[in-house]
Amino acid sequence: MKNISRVLEIPPAKPSETHQYFHRKLSLETDPADVHADLESGFDGFTLVDVRDPEAYARSHARGAVNIPHATMTEQRLSAYPPDTVFVVYCWGPGCNGADKAAYRLSKLGRPVKVMLGGIEYWQEREGYPVEQG
Repeated sequence: MKNISRVLEIPPAKPSETHQYFHRKLSLETDPADVHADLESGFDGFTLVDVRDPEAYARSHARGAVNIPHATMTEQRLSAYPPDTVFVVYCWGPGCNGADKAAYRLSKLGRPVKVMLGGIEYWQEREGYPVEQG
């Protein structure tokens, strides 16, 4: 009896298809390490947004993040930011879809956006990056 590979039962995509897939994926997502590195280097090409409620933001948020809860993302609320502002949004962690809801709302309003994977859980607990309160 011939062994059947679970890995290769469905063959890998062509390299060009794989490249397109990961380019698309990385155009929508980033991670705490890359955000932290940019902030530490002084790069200011994006606005980091904590999309949780104001109470959670006040308890602890990524250093430099502003608070715009996803439910309050409107054209009027965003008018303080130039139209080409790139927003990087995060929520609680992998089990929360608040960042996805924020990205949906921002993109619907014509704003460029990426989701920071892992949220505040990965920022603070897993990576140990600096947080602020208040």
